[in-house]
Amino acid sequence: MITSVLVANRGEIACRVFRTCRESGIRTVAVYSDADANALHARVADTAVRLPGAAPADTYLDAGLIVKAAVASGADAVHPGYGFLSESADFARAVLDAGLAWIGPPPEAIEAMASKTRAKELMGLAPLGEVTEADLPVLVKAAAGGGGRGMRIVRRLEDLSAALDSARSEAASAFGDGEVFVEPYVENGRHVEVQILADTHGTVWALGTRDCSLQRRHQKVIEESPAPGLSAHLTDELHALAVRAARAVDYVGAGTVEFLVAGDQAHFLEMNTRLQVEHPVTEAVFGIDLVAEQIRVAEGHALADDPPRARGHAVEARLYAEDPARDWAPQTGTLHRFAVPDSVRLDTGFTDGDDIGVHYDPMLAKLVAHAPTRAEAVRKLAGALDRSTLHGPVTNRDLLVRSLRHEEFTSARMDTGFYDRHLTDLTEPTPDPHAPLAAALADAHGRSRFGGWRNVPSRPQAKRYVMAGEEYEVHYRHNRAGLEADGVRVLHADAALVVLEVDGVRRNFEIARYGDEIHVNATRLTALPRFPDPTAQHAPGSLLAPMPGTVVRVADGLTEGTAVEAGQPLLWLEAMKMEHKIAAPVTGTLSALHVVPGQQVTVGSLLAVVQET
Repeated sequence: MITSVLVANRGEIACRVFRTCRESGIRTVAVYSDADANALHARVADTAVRLPGAAPADTYLDAGLIVKAAVASGADAVHPGYGFLSESADFARAVLDAGLAWIGPPPEAIEAMASKTRAKELMGLAPLGEVTEADLPVLVKAAAGGGGRGMRIVRRLEDLSAALDSARSEAASAFGDGEVFVEPYVENGRHVEVQILADTHGTVWALGTRDCSLQRRHQKVIEESPAPGLSAHLTDELHALAVRAARAVDYVGAGTVEFLVAGDQAHFLEMNTRLQVEHPVTEAVFGIDLVAEQIRVAEGHALADDPPRARGHAVEARLYAEDPARDWAPQTGTLHRFAVPDSVRLDTGFTDGDDIGVHYDPMLAKLVAHAPTRAEAVRKLAGALDRSTLHGPVTNRDLLVRSLRHEEFTSARMDTGFYDRHLTDLTEPTPDPHAPLAAALADAHGRSRFGGWRNVPSRPQAKRYVMAGEEYEVHYRHNRAGLEADGVRVLHADAALVVLEVDGVRRNFEIARYGDEIHVNATRLTALPRFPDPTAQHAPGSLLAPMPGTVVRVADGLTEGTAVEAGQPLLWLEAMKMEHKIAAPVTGTLSALHVVPGQQVTVGSLLAVVQET
C-alpha cells in the first residue's frame, strides 16, 4: 500500500497529482529548484525537497538527485509526472533499485517505446534515410521526449542541415538526448491519439480517442475527446492498434498512442509511455481519475474487464504566457490576478502573485469543459476563458477564445495546419476603444482640479496609453458634478470601476492597476509618462531581445561587417526550454554584435544592429 508519493516534476502536473493523493490519504512530496522556491507545487505539498540550481539539467532532469530526495523525504513511491524523466527507463530502474514503488510502466516497456525510432521499428516502420527532393516536406524529430521540442518542418533540401543542428540542440537541452531522425511530413492531417490503461494482470483498456490537431510549434493547444468525425471503422482500428502497441511491450499503467490521420488512413507516430497533458478530457468523458488508477495499478490491483462507458464530450485549452502575434514569444513577469469561472475544471501551477520565470515551459494552466454534446462543451469553454481574469504578462487567452469560436473548429474541420492558415486573423488586435478613457477616469478619480470656486470650465486633461501596440491619447475634464468626456456619459468613476453610457448602452469597466500596467476588463494597457525618456532610443535596424533568455548560438561566420539578407537567422535565444530565432530585419550590413553564446539577456537588451543597404 502506497502511503507517500514524490512527484518528479513541477508546476501544474505536480499540483494535479497531489490533488489525487490528498483525496486518497497519501502524503505528498515535492521537489523544487532555486527558481521554483516559491512555486505553488512546492507550497501545497506536505513536504518539499530543494534541488540546488535552476537549469533543468541540474535539477528536475537529474535522476540521481530526485531519487535521493525521495529516500531522504521518506517517500515510498515516485510519480514521474509527464516530464522527460517519465520516459526514462534508467530513472525507473533507479527508483526501483532504491526500493521505492514506481508509478509508471516497466523500464523495459519505456525502453522499447521511449525512442521514437525504436518504436517505429517495433510497429514495422522506419524513419527516412537519405532525404531527396522527392521526400519533401519532411519532419525532423527528436527521438526522445515530446511536447514539440526538437521538431522542425523542412520544405527545402538546403534547409535540412540547419534544421538538424537546431533540433539536436533543442532536444539535448530539453531532454538530455540530442538524437533526431527524419520522417515524411503529412500536410494538413489530424493529430489523433488513444489513451490506454493496462494492469499487471493482462487487461488493457483503450479509453477512447482524442483530437489534438490545434498545435503551435508542434505542441498541442486545444484537445478534445472523443475525436470528432471519425468513422466507426477508423475508431475501432485506432483502438486495436493502440492495444497492440501496449501488448507488444507488456505495458503497465497509463500511456498514449499517437497517430496522424489523413482521410480514413491512420499513420502511427509514437507511443508516449506516460500520462499526457490532455488526460483530463478523457477523465471527464469516462468519469475516472487516471492518476488514481495509476496508483492502484502500481499497488497491483486489477482493472475491470471492460472500461467504463463514455459520456458526453470534453474540450481542454492550454493557457500559455506567450504572445501568439509575436511568433509565440514566451512572456515573463508577475501573475497579479488569476481567476477562472467554476463552471470549468482548472489544472494550474500558478496563483495570484506568482512569478512566471524564464527557465521552464510557459504553460500557466489547463481549462477543461465537459457537456453532453461537443457544441455545448466548446461554447462552455470559450465562455469561461472569455470571463477569466488574467492580470499580468500577455497570454494566449484571446487566441484560445477565437480558436474555439472559429467556424472551422466549431464544424470540426480543423487539422494541424489550422494556425498556419488562420493565425494572422486570429491575432488581429481588437482593442476596446473606450478602455483608455476608462483607465484615465479611474486614475483621475478624487483628483479635483478646483482650488476654489470658479465660474469657468476646467481645462481638458490628457493621458497617453499603449494598447495592442498602438499609442492612444484620451481627454477628460473635471466639473462640479465630477468627471466628463466627449462622446460618452460618465455615470460612475472610482479607482476600481468606471461606468459609461456609450450610444445609449451602459457599460461597466473594471480597473486594476499594477504600476504602469493597467487592466481594463480583458484589455491590457501600459501608461506612458507625460514626458518621454529621451535616452530610450535605439538606432534603426536594432535587434532587441523579445524575451529574457540565453544566447545559445550565433550564426557561423557572423561578425561585424558581415553582409546579411532580410530574414536571415543571425542568432538563437533559448527561453522556457524553446529556441527562438532572431533574424535580420532588413538586407544590409551587421554593424554591431553585442552578444556571445552563453550570455544571459533581459527583455529589450540590444543584441545586434543591421544597417540597411
